[in-house]
Amino acid sequence: MNKTLFKPKNRTLLTGVRWETYQALLLDLAENPSKRLTYNQGILEIATPLPEHEINKGFLGRLVQTTTEVLGLEILSLCSTTLIREDLQKGIEPDECYYITNEALVRGKIKFDFNIDPAPDLAIEIDITSSSLNRLTIYAALGIGEIWRFDGEDLFIYCLQEGSYQAQEQSNVLPILSKSVMLKFLKRRGGIGENTLLREFRQWLQNPEISPK
Repeated sequence: MNKTLFKPKNRTLLTGVRWETYQALLLDLAENPSKRLTYNQGILEIATPLPEHEINKGFLGRLVQTTTEVLGLEILSLCSTTLIREDLQKGIEPDECYYITNEALVRGKIKFDFNIDPAPDLAIEIDITSSSLNRLTIYAALGIGEIWRFDGEDLFIYCLQEGSYQAQEQSNVLPILSKSVMLKFLKRRGGIGENTLLREFRQWLQNPEISPK
């Protein structure tokens, strides 16, 4: 029998959940973006994203898209597609995820098997309320090369090295971007319009030697 461990605000954590039950819930909730599922070897977390979460993930995603466009890089966005490995008994829905370095390897694909296909190069995690599960260990097991985690105040860049994540000041996937630069734009969001801020970001990308405001 499944047991509810706790229900803090927007998260519910269940134990003793079979893989088949998790798969059935994924199908049932496929058209319901208000519910996000994370599974780790029998433990299931069901989360309801809050507005602050969605606003920040959207803005960070736009930074990725603008950067790749200005730099002439190809990109494939899987958004919050469920990344699963039955052999590992793990599944997670990132806030945003992208192929950049490995985009050519998956170009044109609409179905993915992460036992065979490479994992996305970059995932974005907005962790305003803090997840109950250690999501980084799930990402590491799935082989996601880089994670950007924003907690509402600070931004962390984690790069996968020998099976675990190490915090860095600079992105490996998009080396032009550093923690300090992205934080400057994140902290100005809301003070001015997003499109105005993104125009400034685009101008900075074209002249990165000039420090952003």
